[in-house]
Amino acid sequence: MHKTNNGLIKSILSVIILSVIIIAAVIFFVYQKKWVGFIFIILGLIHLLILRIFKVEIKMVWPDIAFGVIDNGILAIGVIIGADFAGILGAVIGGSAANAITDGFAGIFEGWIAEHSRRRKIKEERTALGSALGKMAGCFFGAGVVFIIAWTIFSL
Repeated sequence: MHKTNNGLIKSILSVIILSVIIIAAVIFFVYQKKWVGFIFIILGLIHLLILRIFKVEIKMVWPDIAFGVIDNGILAIGVIIGADFAGILGAVIGGSAANAITDGFAGIFEGWIAEHSRRRKIKEERTALGSALGKMAGCFFGAGVVFIIAWTIFSL
């Protein structure tokens, strides 16, 4: 099998396995909202651990992590505001609108960090595994911090 196909299969299997772990964690902690932010941070760290196991340097996926942090961090704020404003429908609409907006802003910073890394001669090699797990880790960090602030510090 070609090396590219092995990388794609490894990436898909990694995302599927991590998705099962994520779903189990979310189901277990869904009604314990003061813990959800911390669980999200732990899930983000698990993604970084998997990257290390596959010998992917974190600095190589830093643009992806930054994308996820900005993307899901702002998205989580939109969902919380939308839910507070109009319940479930507000959360869905707020989350959908925030997702489009945050993808744009996160893409700006992802690109800027990638350009900055190349200028500083930091090897920035995009792979399916690195991009997927880097973005997923960043998403958990971004939303995790928002949830900790909203539900633990401000007790919303």
